[in-house]
Amino acid sequence: MTDALSIARDLVRCPSVTPADAGALGVLENILKAAGFTVHRVTFGEPGTSDIDNLYARIGDSAPHITFAGHTDVVPPGDESAWSHGAFSGEVKDGLLYGRGAVDMKGGIACSVAAVLEYLAANGGKPKGSISFLITGDEEDISVNGTIKLLQWVAARGEKFDHCVLGEPSNVEVLGDCIKIGRRGSLHGMLYVDGIQGHVAYPHRASNPVPDISRLIVALSDEPLDHGSAQFQASNLEFTSVDVGNKAGNVIPGQARAKFNIRFNDLHTQETLRQLVDERLAKACGNRIRARIVWEPSNSNVFVTKPGPFTDLAVAAIEEVTGRKPELSTSGGTSDARFIASYCPVIEFGLVGQTMHQIDERTPVADLEKLTRIYRGVLDRYFA
Repeated sequence: MTDALSIARDLVRCPSVTPADAGALGVLENILKAAGFTVHRVTFGEPGTSDIDNLYARIGDSAPHITFAGHTDVVPPGDESAWSHGAFSGEVKDGLLYGRGAVDMKGGIACSVAAVLEYLAANGGKPKGSISFLITGDEEDISVNGTIKLLQWVAARGEKFDHCVLGEPSNVEVLGDCIKIGRRGSLHGMLYVDGIQGHVAYPHRASNPVPDISRLIVALSDEPLDHGSAQFQASNLEFTSVDVGNKAGNVIPGQARAKFNIRFNDLHTQETLRQLVDERLAKACGNRIRARIVWEPSNSNVFVTKPGPFTDLAVAAIEEVTGRKPELSTSGGTSDARFIASYCPVIEFGLVGQTMHQIDERTPVADLEKLTRIYRGVLDRYFA
C-alpha cells in the first residue's frame, strides 16, 4: 500500500532510534524503486561517532528540481509501559495514528512519498523536471553523518536542487497555521571565572569566584543582543547551568563556570556574535575579575527563505486544502534545514507538532490525508 497512512505505519513500526535504522530506509527504498526512482543508500561516519545510513532517491534528470527532505530516526520512546498503544506499534485508534515518529517526522515523510506517487501516476510516471528525496537517519542526535554529508555527496555528483520542502512538524495548533521559512542560529559557550581556593574562615587569603560569576551572568543576560529584524525575533542569551564543583561547605572554590546558549538572528554571524559577547565580558570584568569564554563549535547558522514565488505556491496549496493562510515563521529551534539552505531555498511544512517527543505521540489520520493533498498541490503548482 502506498497511501500515506500505510507508509507511515510501516515506518513507525521500525524502531529507528538514532543511530539505528531498523529497516526504515528499506521501506522507502522499496516503494521508490518500484515507482521508477534511482535510489542510493549511503553510509557516513567519522571517528567517535556512529555510522549513519542515508537515502537519496531521484526521478527525472532536468530542471526544475524539487527535493523532499526528512529524517527517519526518532528519539527514544521513554517508558514504553506508559504508552496507551505500543511506541512502535503504528496502531490506529479513534482516527489517530500512534507511535514514536508519527509526528516527528515519519508521518511527514509518508505524506510526501504518497503525494509524489500520486503526482507521477497522474503525469505518465515522470515529472516535468526532477523530484528527489533526501532522507537521513541522523537528525535527532549530533547531526554530523546525515544531511550535511548527504548534501555534499549529492553536490559532488554534480546535482543541484532548485527548492526543498522539509516535512518537519511546523504547525503549532492546527494543520495549515505555520510554515517555517527560516531558523535562528544556535551557539553554545562556557563562561569560566578563576578565583583562588581557600578556607572560608580566611577569605582574605582567597578570591571567591562565585559572587563574580553571578555579576557576570547578570551583566551578560541583562543587555539585549538586538531588538529583532524584519524576519526574526530578537536574539537571546540564556544561561542554563552554574557549577563550582565544590563538595565542601568550608572551602572557597578556585573556579566557577556557567553554561549558556545563544539563539541568534540574521543581524549576526557566529563570528560577530562571539566578538560582541567577548567584548561585553571584558567590559564587565574590568581590571579585577579573571574570566573567559570557551566557545563550542556550531553547525547551526541562521538562515531565511524570503517570501517569494516558492512560498506563495506553498501558501496557495495550504489554503486550498485547509482554508487557512499560514504564518511565515522563523520561530523555534534548529532543524536540518540549516544545512539545506546553503544549497537551495527551503521551507518547512509538516504535521502539527504538539505531541512530538511525548509519550503517546500521535497524529490524526485526517491530517495525513490533508498533508498529502497539500504536497500534491505544491507539486502541481511547482511544475506548472
